[in-house]
Amino acid sequence: MKKTLILLSVLAFTVAATTAQEISDNAIGLRIGGNTGFGTEISYQRAIFDSNRLEFGLGLRNASNFSAFRVSGVYQWVWLLDGNFNWYAGAGASIGSFNLDDNFPNRNDFNTLFINAAGNIGIEYNFDFPLLLSLDFRPELSIINDIDNSLEFQVALGARYQW
Repeated sequence: MKKTLILLSVLAFTVAATTAQEISDNAIGLRIGGNTGFGTEISYQRAIFDSNRLEFGLGLRNASNFSAFRVSGVYQWVWLLDGNFNWYAGAGASIGSFNLDDNFPNRNDFNTLFINAAGNIGIEYNFDFPLLLSLDFRPELSIINDIDNSLEFQVALGARYQW
């Protein structure tokens, strides 16, 4: 009986150690990427539980026929992948405004305000010093005022200082 209890305890601690990860309380930096055009945003992450966080972004985007300013928020679940690698997934939304190029077809059919629903999935590397690098994929679905497509796919690189 003692051997079984010790074996189960060791197994439980091993499983807990392999699924636990450390995410910083705060991280701030840049998220750079896009799909149709170039986008960049100031990104702030705040841990709210041991393996969950909120990410807020304030960004600009330029494309061939419009430019946009936006604020975004994403709730993320974070899981240990291997060593200092984590992967994460989440959902959120963005709100912003855009300016259309004079040559944009049907320019008068659009309002300048937009609201998008967003998903998020990515991988990150947490260095032993306060740097976090990430690569993520963020599909966004237009809820109010479609700029160019109703579904947009963004790929971005992130670099953040964490504390």
